[in-house]
Amino acid sequence: MNKIIIAIDGYSSTGKSTLAKQLAKELHYVYVDTGAMYRAVTLYAMDNGFITQESFNKEALITDLKNIKLHFVFNEDRGFGEMYLNGKNVEKEIRTLEVSQLVSQVSTVSEVRKKLVEQQQAMGEEKGIVMDGRDIGTVVFPNADVKLFMTASADKRAKRRYKELLDRGDKNVTYARVLKNVESRDYIDSTRVDSPLTKAEDAIEIDNSDMGLEEQFERIMSLISTRV
Repeated sequence: MNKIIIAIDGYSSTGKSTLAKQLAKELHYVYVDTGAMYRAVTLYAMDNGFITQESFNKEALITDLKNIKLHFVFNEDRGFGEMYLNGKNVEKEIRTLEVSQLVSQVSTVSEVRKKLVEQQQAMGEEKGIVMDGRDIGTVVFPNADVKLFMTASADKRAKRRYKELLDRGDKNVTYARVLKNVESRDYIDSTRVDSPLTKAEDAIEIDNSDMGLEEQFERIMSLISTRV
């Protein structure tokens, strides 16, 4: 069976990571959550005072990029690789609403994108990989064998994200804050100068506003089966 590269792009909270994990498990491929990498850099910037809700010292972050070491460690119980920042498991910390509110700003920094894209491209040299993010099919792997672009209404995405945060124990979150965050991230991701969120010409668009996980998985697996 030929190994391929599967690139999944799309808006926030469209279930890209969930789908990517399902596909990687089914195909016995490596799964890479590029969003976790940008979230980890954002967490580092927050912890070091480079970024707050009111300010962003981009130059300080750029200067300190050399001190940021990222890698994934596979968790057998959870079935996917967890994000480690400078040797510490930060999988839980990077999923907070506070990080979500700032990650799009960090993602606009060209030096950050260059550092992470180089790492991502190296991960795909042997193929057999499923990677999700914002620019995988357009920048990281423009020649990917399968490109998917995930979308859904802002309301549906906010409701999913709100439930996810509540399930993780974040009792201070409100639906209004989550919806505002979703809409803000859409705008920043789509209008940034460096690698904006756009659908690759040869990507297959999947609107899962009213689609269940099982239906989505089966539909996409049928598409992929013709390529492997």
